Amino acid sequence: MTNLAQRVLTAVVAIPIVVGVSYSGGVPFALLLGVLSGLGTWELFRIARAGGSDPLDPIGVVAAAALPLIVHATRFGWLDRPVAAAGVILVAVIGTVVFARAPRERPLESTAVTVFGVLYAGGTLTFAYALRHHPWVVGNAAGAALLFFPILVTWGTDVGAYAFGRLFGKKKLMPSVSPGKTVAGAYGGTATGIAVAVGYNAWILQPVAHVTLQAGVALVVGAILAMVVQVGDLAESLFKRQAGVKDSSNLVPGHGGVLDRLDSLYFALPVAYLLLGRLLLPAG
Repeated sequence: MTNLAQRVLTAVVAIPIVVGVSYSGGVPFALLLGVLSGLGTWELFRIARAGGSDPLDPIGVVAAAALPLIVHATRFGWLDRPVAAAGVILVAVIGTVVFARAPRERPLESTAVTVFGVLYAGGTLTFAYALRHHPWVVGNAAGAALLFFPILVTWGTDVGAYAFGRLFGKKKLMPSVSPGKTVAGAYGGTATGIAVAVGYNAWILQPVAHVTLQAGVALVVGAILAMVVQVGDLAESLFKRQAGVKDSSNLVPGHGGVLDRLDSLYFALPVAYLLLGRLLLPAG
């Protein structure tokens, strides 16, 4: 099977599942995010190990997978001290390294990489749950519509960057980090992300979620997200370049790994949550 065929088949299977679970929200969505968080963290630890680090895989993967479930539990009042829970995770990581790493095995580096992996591939995804169940939107359709705002802006930015880069790209953006990225692609991706944000705000957020961004604000939010998305993509490329690996794994046929698919969203989701929480207005 060709790489393109694998990509198409993966999309045909994965997209309906993701859309359906996102629409349902609640426990199924938290579990999906937990699985993705755990797998992404495992992949990051794999990259780190290829680069010479030695993270604490078991506790890091479990902690990352638990974060979306902690957010879900907090929403229903089952856990009223989420910051304390995060502190317990940190203490657990540090406590484990005391017994699992000798001084010559660089315990400080192991701790740092482990905590970073939990936050990078797990903590950022919890903002997807926060967007899906944002208190300003009511109902499954409205919650899903708000969630897919940063997702579609991310997708639009990636498609725009690829298309403009192929058509007009000559000058490399950051060849030492990602040889395929071009300046034209960066501009094209930003323009496409803005267009998606403005269109989505008018045609989806307003009629479905009953919230809106002012037209000028939607443009600015789209620009910010589009730029953040591209930085997120470059960040993962930087990590892989240091470790000398091409893909984070081969878990997603035709696409590489979970990190390869979600690297941009890791940056887009928390920024979108902050911006939308401040700038959304009730649709008139």
